[in-house]
Amino acid sequence: MKLGVFMSSFESGSDVLDRLTAEKLGIILVGNGVYHAAVKDSGKESPIFKKSANFYVLAEDLESRGFNASNVDSRAKVVNYGDVVDLIFNDYEKIIWI
Repeated sequence: MKLGVFMSSFESGSDVLDRLTAEKLGIILVGNGVYHAAVKDSGKESPIFKKSANFYVLAEDLESRGFNASNVDSRAKVVNYGDVVDLIFNDYEKIIWI
C-alpha cells in the first residue's frame, strides 16, 4: 500500500509514525508539523527523519511561521498546495492525518 500521512503537530504523532509500515510512505508536514523539517531541537534532527519515507513540507505553512526553503532539512521537499493535491491523487492510495 502507498500511504500518505499528513502531520500537523510538532509535539505529537511520532509514536503513531513508528507503528506505520507501507510499501511507499510519504509524510506531508503541514501546520505546526513543518517545525520537524525547519527546527533542530538542541542541535538534533527530528526523530521522524529516522523513518524511511518521502518527506514533504507545505511552503505556505513554512512561510507563515517565518521560515523559507533554505531552512528546511535537505531530505524534505518543499511543496505548494497544487503539489499536495497531485500527491494525494497520483502518489498515495490511502491518506491519514495525525
